Amino acid sequence: MRIMSTMSLTRKIMFWILGAVVVFILFGLGTGMYISAPKYSGPESDHFNGRQFFNLSGINAQGLGAVLKWATNREKGPWQEVKDAQYGTPPPQKTNSVRVTFINHSTFLLQIDGVNILTDPVYSKRTSPFQWAGPKRMRPPGIRFEDLPPIDYVIISHNHYDHLDEATVKRLKQEHNPRFITPLGVAQFMETLGITEANDLDWWQSYTVNDTLEILSVPAQHFSGRGMLDRDATLWAGYVVKRPGGNVYFAGDTGYDKEMFTEIGQKTGPFALSLIPIGAYMPEWFMSPIHTSPAEAVQIHKDIRSSQSVAIHFGTFPLADDGQQQPIDDLMKALKGQNISADEFWVMKEGEGRTLE
Repeated sequence: MRIMSTMSLTRKIMFWILGAVVVFILFGLGTGMYISAPKYSGPESDHFNGRQFFNLSGINAQGLGAVLKWATNREKGPWQEVKDAQYGTPPPQKTNSVRVTFINHSTFLLQIDGVNILTDPVYSKRTSPFQWAGPKRMRPPGIRFEDLPPIDYVIISHNHYDHLDEATVKRLKQEHNPRFITPLGVAQFMETLGITEANDLDWWQSYTVNDTLEILSVPAQHFSGRGMLDRDATLWAGYVVKRPGGNVYFAGDTGYDKEMFTEIGQKTGPFALSLIPIGAYMPEWFMSPIHTSPAEAVQIHKDIRSSQSVAIHFGTFPLADDGQQQPIDDLMKALKGQNISADEFWVMKEGEGRTLE
């Protein structure tokens, strides 16, 4: 009787474990479907097959198998949370030249000829669909949201959570009511947030700001998706602000493709200012299709013929295995190896603003 009782108890435990696993899987699938963004629908092109977008180089982001391999064999570099950092000085309301202010990650304030542009704004504590899980902010934004000048335009490179933050864009809509410039398909997601002032651009399409300024969408090598059902269903992009005094380039989030960057440089360079990513590149076997290493960032600086570049996409969220300081150290090594002065590639502190001479 005791043996039978023990077997019965074991079966009950196994049943409950199996049930818990099934519930967990169903919850994950349901959540993944719920948070998926609307899919773009339109004509086929050299980077859209009617269902999904793809990179011109043919390179894709790693699949689930590689993700699991990376997740179970990670060697994380050191990060330390900074809680007591001082906010930067509030930027000027407008400038008649080009001024760049580093807020965090890929969020920069570009003040160009009287127009204020915010790039990939993220003010949330985590880059995740939930604020109780996911990559955690390791230092506060460099500029308080309340200290932002009036924002005229927001450019969004793609719909990943560390570049399109729902809470931040909603607040921008409420307090600044800017025009959002987005890649193909992303405007549909913005509408679900109550934002109708969004203009989708395909690569090489442009939006006219005024008689002297134009925002041009250019290719990037990356991928998109916010859930389980929308992988590569919307476009990713970089942007060029075209202006008479020298163009400004925001690379967004991208891997390295020499042909792509050479074309961008030939068609829209040389650049007075370029914002180029240097972080989330380790391990390179996993990250290189979608993120540039510091050495590749230096090569981009050369490919696009940039007079002044600025490092972005580092120091705020631990998204990969490179440590907090490693992208900066590796950038300095790469610049030295190419005999390029560090003055040509700024590494700015959060909250710091600089004006082009």
